[in-house]
Amino acid sequence: MNKLLYSLLLCLLSFLPITAQEWQSDIDVAKEIANKEDRPIILVFQGSDWCAPCIKLDREVFSTETFQLYAKDHFVMLEADFPKKKKNALPQQQQLKNNALAEKYNKRGIFPLVVMLDKDGNVLGETGYFKVDPSAYILHLESLKG
Repeated sequence: MNKLLYSLLLCLLSFLPITAQEWQSDIDVAKEIANKEDRPIILVFQGSDWCAPCIKLDREVFSTETFQLYAKDHFVMLEADFPKKKKNALPQQQQLKNNALAEKYNKRGIFPLVVMLDKDGNVLGETGYFKVDPSAYILHLESLKG
């Protein structure tokens, strides 16, 4: 009976979502985690409800199991979203934080813009969307470390 119960439990657990990377929304929290865990920060500027390449990057790379499993142990993910539709508007405090990030790291207003930062917030490299599988995108991000 215990063997059957154990098998059933394993089967049920296999259907639970895999714990993935957690997206941060505050640069100070991201830096704290990056310093504690000695990881770079991946800062993603996106327009989640209007920018087609942003949506593709999220769907084809960031939302995949391959990327999520890798990122949770190798990157601190930081999102700066700039939605345009009223129904998706961010709380004012969050919008102010995102605006400050854009003022410092995305002065040209490029979307999507993926900025790799060291644990202190210094820019190591920049990239954006291009059509590759998640593994190739991970390798590209790793190449930005220098």
